[in-house]
Amino acid sequence: MSEQQQQSATAVAKKTPTDFLNHILGRRVFVRLNSGIDYRGVLACLDGYMNIALEQTEEYVDGELRNRYGDAFIRGNNVLYISTA
Repeated sequence: MSEQQQQSATAVAKKTPTDFLNHILGRRVFVRLNSGIDYRGVLACLDGYMNIALEQTEEYVDGELRNRYGDAFIRGNNVLYISTA
């Protein structure tokens, strides 16, 4: 089995939200807040309350880049969803 096939098989085997979140640590992610504001950056860490720390963060309002932050902390109760960028 090639390395790419192994990675695909591993990704399919990861089925729980916790597995997904652990798998994307250190990767670029897209975070949408309940308010509709979007953040893109590198997922540095998160906890069981879905509090998120991002690095190299960009803030988008209505699809338009508004701010750039080195590091950002997003409180978990504001998160609508998180996905890979």
